[in-house]
Amino acid sequence: MGDVRVRSRASFASEGRDAQAWKITVVAMFGALLAQLDATIVNVSLSSLAADLHAPLSTIQWVTSGYLLALAFALPLNGWLIERVGAKALYLWCFSIFTISSALCGLAWSASSLIGFRLVQGASGGLLAPMAQMMIKRATGPHFTRVAGYAALPVLLGPLLGPVIAGAILHYTTWRGLFLVNIPFGVLAFVLAVRFLPDDEQDYVSRKLDWMGLFLLSPGLMLILFGAGNFTRPAGLAATAAGAFSLAAFLYVEKSKGAEALIDLGLLRRRAFSAAALTQFFCNGVLFAGQMLIPLFLVQACGQSPAAMGWMLAPMGLGMMVAMPSLGFLTGRFGDSRVAKAGALFSLVSTLALVGQAAQGLDQAVMAGILFVRGLGLGAVGLPAISLAYASVEKNALPMATTTLNIVQRVGGPILTTFCALFLSWALQEHVSRFGLNAWAWAFLALAALHLIMAFATMTLPLARQA
Repeated sequence: MGDVRVRSRASFASEGRDAQAWKITVVAMFGALLAQLDATIVNVSLSSLAADLHAPLSTIQWVTSGYLLALAFALPLNGWLIERVGAKALYLWCFSIFTISSALCGLAWSASSLIGFRLVQGASGGLLAPMAQMMIKRATGPHFTRVAGYAALPVLLGPLLGPVIAGAILHYTTWRGLFLVNIPFGVLAFVLAVRFLPDDEQDYVSRKLDWMGLFLLSPGLMLILFGAGNFTRPAGLAATAAGAFSLAAFLYVEKSKGAEALIDLGLLRRRAFSAAALTQFFCNGVLFAGQMLIPLFLVQACGQSPAAMGWMLAPMGLGMMVAMPSLGFLTGRFGDSRVAKAGALFSLVSTLALVGQAAQGLDQAVMAGILFVRGLGLGAVGLPAISLAYASVEKNALPMATTTLNIVQRVGGPILTTFCALFLSWALQEHVSRFGLNAWAWAFLALAALHLIMAFATMTLPLARQA
């Protein structure tokens, strides 16, 4: 077992890539972490923003929603932009725009100006995370899972640290500090990127922008995300229907364009890539759906305070943080596919255990163990699947592959979360109680069914990397 790890590390170093790969990884993850933090850190200050900017919460919530929608709009452009200017140049542009827009957010004079600057911030931040994945893959080659497992730890800490950092900033300053704090980190990341990222613009062949594909896909993604967050309202239903129609039209129009398409749908005809994309869709979906259901259960059904609920959720994050750094050794010993399958099985079993907690009553010690195992399982699914997807495409197809995987992943979250929210709402309204299971137990059973589908998706992952 130890020999496998030694050989893996030795081969990595023998390629002369180890030190450089870690430098590139650190620079790349700066962007992913800042984008992740900024997606969550503002939530804590919405009431302060509403008071200081003299705007209702219904308007101020667009400070968060607008960021996410702009991110979704920009994401389909990722592959085309990389091929146009190169990953390094695009990364520098995005970080520059992200840092400048952060400063402008901190200087905003009204709710409208703040929302406008957040749209710019979201569009630039939306490209940082997929580029981070792609640059790490290019730098590490077949060792992507090992390096990315360590690199993912700061990103995992983003949602946990966001409220803590926001609370500290708001204690000593105003909400403007939430944005101005990005400036020194943005400048540092820019300098490191100039120093360590390799020039790569000559590695890609530039294509014409597929305007029709962009016109259909970007608004479609935005409408789906908006509709998922407002599904119980008429506007949400209309947005979801319009988004679904736009995405269907995109698939119809793009299927005959081949290499000229905004997204190369031919990638999805590759067994390894399509299996990994499906796995990513469900992995991200069940993660977000669980983050919606479990806190609601703890607060509404079990009577826990929001503060106690936050601490009770910590074991799941801890489980993911334990799993990620172990992925390099585990995939080297057992292979990416087997690790992803085992992770899916662990998360399925732990989610089924949540059904028991809902049906028989909350046991905090048992709940902590269940959430820890669920975190372990989900932490072991995503990166091995991504690694198999990247291994199945040629080097020059990595920008397109990265864009496609990230789009599929981001759509999975709101779609499956909406499904679980609607199912829970129906079960509570109908007072469902069958076979000894109450409404909450049935909601967790629905979540477990989604986990089962994810487990079946991992079964289609190839056992060996397909170059």
